[in-house]
Amino acid sequence: MSEVPARKIIHLDMDAFYASVEQRDHPELRGQPVAVGGARERGVVAAASYEARQYGVRSAMASATALRKCPELVFVAPRFAVYKEVSRQIRAIFAQYTPLIEPVSLDEAYLDVTHNLKQLASATQIARKIRAKILAETQLTASAGISYNKFLAKLASDYRKPNGQFVVRPEQGLAFVEGLAVGQFHGVGPVTAARMNQLGIFSGADLRAQTAKFLQQHFGKAGRYYFAIARAEDHRPVVADRLRKSMGSETTFGQDLTEFTDLLDGLRPLVEEVWEYCQRSGIRGRTVTLKVKFADFQQITRSRSGVGVVPSQAVLERMCRGLVEGLFPLAKGVRLLGVTLSNLNNAPEAAGRQLTLSF
Repeated sequence: MSEVPARKIIHLDMDAFYASVEQRDHPELRGQPVAVGGARERGVVAAASYEARQYGVRSAMASATALRKCPELVFVAPRFAVYKEVSRQIRAIFAQYTPLIEPVSLDEAYLDVTHNLKQLASATQIARKIRAKILAETQLTASAGISYNKFLAKLASDYRKPNGQFVVRPEQGLAFVEGLAVGQFHGVGPVTAARMNQLGIFSGADLRAQTAKFLQQHFGKAGRYYFAIARAEDHRPVVADRLRKSMGSETTFGQDLTEFTDLLDGLRPLVEEVWEYCQRSGIRGRTVTLKVKFADFQQITRSRSGVGVVPSQAVLERMCRGLVEGLFPLAKGVRLLGVTLSNLNNAPEAAGRQLTLSF
């Protein structure tokens, strides 16, 4: 790590963002277990308040399962326009401290504060000031992780949730990673964690004991990433307004979905997140890809492209809906959906062109 200049990275993550906005705007919901999403039997939870999480309710969980876990659960319809406006408020606060802001979603972002606009030496102090300003201006709480790279900052932000912060200093990085279960690593999902466990890899220390060749043999290209993070290494910079080849969002459902309306419910937040990036960056895309993982873990993709870029969120949602329709009749349940927009174009004026689909 001595070859790479030391950075001061903050990962800011809003606490139960959608649910917290609803509790802020509806005082009668404060202190209540709240789920944002559809209440009907085959609906899906988009977000859960911390009161609901105490009962085991989680995002992407089937609403029926959530109600069994918490019969007093209060369902609230999502208001994405409101969440996006609050997100813009929060990012304006970030911009008072650094221009190096890399949004991950509406409710989280990486900030590089190595050279910050306030000339503050302490990243911990900056994180504290940002969180206090967010609370004062939005009445919402945020958690922060502070470290010398993005991987560790992301992990650290989970350590004092909600409404807290945690720092991993350079001399603490290796020990911090070694003590974690591999399932806690960002980028290691449940399926990969289970595969690692089968290979006798349960902790960061176990992962660090493996050679790069062994990890690549079992996990392909991702093996190099696992080799690096086991050593607390992550040289990715925080890049503001980065030029991307694609923009995508995906979610794994708590229960396999089989009904068309439920898949559309699961699809809507993904479309919102992808379009939010388009709005924020001014970038538009021409190709829409639907990723589907079935109950047996078979994975497929389906795409549609236009002669011009996708001009609006409504068109993006309509294209995704058409791709979902093409899956029916379903032979098996769906456990994961993803939406990706590619063939990106950094010329927003192109959005006015006529959209012609090719299949």
